Formats: sequence, C-alpha cells, structure tokens
Amino acid sequence: MHPRHHEPIPRRAAAFRAGRRLLLALGACLYAGTVGACGGREPSVDSAAKRPTVVCTVGMVTDIVRNVAGDRVEVVGLLGEGVDPHLYKPTRSDIERLMSADMVFYSGLLLEGKMTDALVRVASAGRRVHAVTELLDESFLLEPPQFAGHADPHVWMDPVAWKSAVEVVRDRLVEFDPPGRDSYEANASAYRNELDKLDAYCEVAIASIPPQQRVLVTAHDAFNYFGRRYGIEVHGIQGISTESEAGVQDIERLVELIVERGIPAVFIESTVSQRNIEALVAGARARGRSIAIGASLFSDAMGPPGTYEGTYVGMIDHNATAIARALGGVVPERGMNGRLAP
Repeated sequence: MHPRHHEPIPRRAAAFRAGRRLLLALGACLYAGTVGACGGREPSVDSAAKRPTVVCTVGMVTDIVRNVAGDRVEVVGLLGEGVDPHLYKPTRSDIERLMSADMVFYSGLLLEGKMTDALVRVASAGRRVHAVTELLDESFLLEPPQFAGHADPHVWMDPVAWKSAVEVVRDRLVEFDPPGRDSYEANASAYRNELDKLDAYCEVAIASIPPQQRVLVTAHDAFNYFGRRYGIEVHGIQGISTESEAGVQDIERLVELIVERGIPAVFIESTVSQRNIEALVAGARARGRSIAIGASLFSDAMGPPGTYEGTYVGMIDHNATAIARALGGVVPERGMNGRLAP
C-alpha cells in the first residue's frame, strides 16, 4: 500500500533543472522555445484588440488555464471527452491552432507522446510553449520499474501536485500579460483553495473504505499518484501508457489478487477499452467470486463539456466518490459539492 504523501511538493533548485525536464520531454528545440523564443514574436494583451489565444492539450490543463486566465485570453482545448492523450495524433486543424496560438500549455512528462513533433514545431516557430508540470521535482515523480527512465505522467491524480501546475500557468500568464497580474493571481489563489478542499474530501472519502478493501483495480496505471496520496493500493491491468498490452498472465495475476483479497469491485475508465476489465470479472466468476464493475473513472480525460464532471474538480470528486462507494466506503451520494450526476 502506498503511504500518504504529506510532504510539500519540492521545487527546482535552479533554472537548469526545468530545462532538463523539458529536454527529456520534447528535446532541445522545444526547450529553447519554452524558456525564451527562437526569434518569434512577443505578443501582448491589448484590451482594444482581439484577445490573445492560448491553446492547451488535455482537458485538465485547459481547465487550469480557463480558471486562471478568466476573460483576458481566449482558451482553446484540443483534446476533449473520452480522448486518450497517449494515443492521440494531432490533426491538420490542431496543427493550425497550435501554430496560430500566442501561447501553448501542455501537461508534459511524455503524456502527449504523439504530439511531440507538433509541439517542437510550435516552439521552433517562436511561440511560448510551457509544460505545466515543470515545477515538480524529480524526487516527487513515480517511475514504475517497467518504464525505467520515464516518469509516470498522471500527476493530476494528486490535487496537491496539481496545485504546482496552477502556479506555472499563473506565472507564465503574468510574464505574457503583466497588466493582468492582479487578476491572474487572484484567480489562481481561488482555484488553489478549491484544490485544497478537494484534497481534504478525497482523504476522508478513501479513509472511509474498510482497510482490507482499499485496493483499486483499474484498466491502466493512471492512479498511482492518487493511491500514494490517499493510502489506497493500486493495480492497473495495462501500464502507465495505454499503448502497452495486457497479457494473459497480467489478467491471471489480478484475478488471483481479487479472489484472495475479496475485492468487491473493479473499475473501467472513460478513455480505455473495458475488454480487459470484463476478462477480470469473467476470471473471478470462474473462481467462484462475483465482483462488480464500478462506475467508469476519469483518468486521462475529463467528463462531458459543460458538466461538473467536465471540470478538474468534478473529475476527481467523481473518481473519489465512485471508488469509495464501490469499495465499501461512506460518502455523499452526489459527492463533495452535491453536484455529481445521479
């Protein structure tokens, strides 16, 4: 079982460490585009002109930027509901949006693996390109043995870690638009307070699960930071990237675990095929153990646009509430804010 991670998120000791993080993620050219410019333009906000455009990759990043930026910039998100960022290849229109943006935010840590070339091109063209995970120290990151040399990118599953991403967005927007400093700082502070409330709710929700049943089995390894933060053991059928394939031995190993530990439910994910989860259920049934498939969890993408679950807070609220209820915990039926879909 992962111990709860109480320590504050470490900061970079010097600027070169941020450069190394970006070098690992996208290469030297993108690094140059992120920390400065490759001879490109230096846009600024002019209230009398059209609002600048900020393009974001995954929904969790888009949600931060929308909350911090307010109405000072136009925020465009590329990857929507149910889209797997591990496998997503940018379309021609995506490339056009990225190239015409005044600023780009992406998650980083190789989450958007197949978008790397596009992000390098954008940085090479002189656009401001920023990884929101750049403040996370390497000592915080998880590195599964089977992915030696590559950190687990699913850091948003820990709301305290995700607070550091809010800082990145705030600081980069202030650099881009100094007159908006007060607005960006106030918005970021309010959003970080919401994440503190979310973290406290998740802790109570998961702690309500009987200790022997605090075992989370999901389609792929997207919940390890969540597990470490809240003290719940996590097992994914696939690895940290959905490009990996689950084998018969992986299924058999988890069936054995489910039967031995009396785990009452396993979980599908909104961006991953449920085929492997159904194989687990069938395998457990063959061993005389009936298990439920819990509510679909949001892992690499948020819920539908315009819904509470389509926000980062709603996404994590849904996950914590669904996990706790299915594994025997006691939580409000409609979650932390009473806004989850019935």
